[in-house]
Amino acid sequence: MRAILAAFCLVTAVPAAAQDQPALTRSAQEGAERPAAVIADLAWLAGSWEGPGIGGAPAQESYSAPFGGTMAGTFVQEDGKGGVMFYEFIQLAEDGGSLVMRLKHFGPDMTGWEEPAEFASFPLIAREGGNWYFDGLTLERQGPDVLRIAVRVREDDGSTSELLFPLRRAAGR
Repeated sequence: MRAILAAFCLVTAVPAAAQDQPALTRSAQEGAERPAAVIADLAWLAGSWEGPGIGGAPAQESYSAPFGGTMAGTFVQEDGKGGVMFYEFIQLAEDGGSLVMRLKHFGPDMTGWEEPAEFASFPLIAREGGNWYFDGLTLERQGPDVLRIAVRVREDDGSTSELLFPLRRAAGR
């Protein structure tokens, strides 16, 4: 299980491994201009989302309303046995006229995975319609209450793959 967790936190900007379907994530191109965006552009994301996560086990993601140029978020991945596999604390923030997503991972006992001053960072690199492409992570808005998240992870053998999280807005939240 730790290998899956470690792979999840080692998101990289290398090309995705060859797959039967086209990759949903994108990589930053050196020297490319980042798209203009403000945090209010992601206000639709505020609220709670739920659906199958890793291995089909339940996952939940929640975001605050925009506040002070940021949105705070959390992610919880269940382990498929009624416990928690890991948590994430997420910050969406304005950054140089664009946006960045930053996150930290925590084990079920709230032990941090990254060093105290480290975090995973995903700068916004493109936006097309309802799709928000961060470097190695995609938010795909498929409707007012449907969200698919794709994240690129590095496997133990050095290859990459994508984890998909098909989420729906939680009823009454």
